[in-house]
Amino acid sequence: MSTAKLRLGPLPKVEPVKLTVTLSAELKATLDRYAALHAQTYGERVDVAALVPHMLEAFMTRDRGFKQSRGNTAQRPDRTGMPQSSTTEGSA
Repeated sequence: MSTAKLRLGPLPKVEPVKLTVTLSAELKATLDRYAALHAQTYGERVDVAALVPHMLEAFMTRDRGFKQSRGNTAQRPDRTGMPQSSTTEGSA
């Protein structure tokens, strides 16, 4: 097993929503290579379609411009994709 650490760790279980996208053949091949390395690293085969949502989430979470556009009080999705409010429910 490889000792390399990937930015995308083991995948959590989430409720999916279907979205269809078109990729270039080169990007699809790169994603296939990433999926193979992910499987080698974590010992579990993962389909590219399962990796892409987590990659997008990680990208958006780390995008400074996107964070700034949402402001400091915006709701942030947790690892399940559900928004987490910065305040507790029922507080004024």
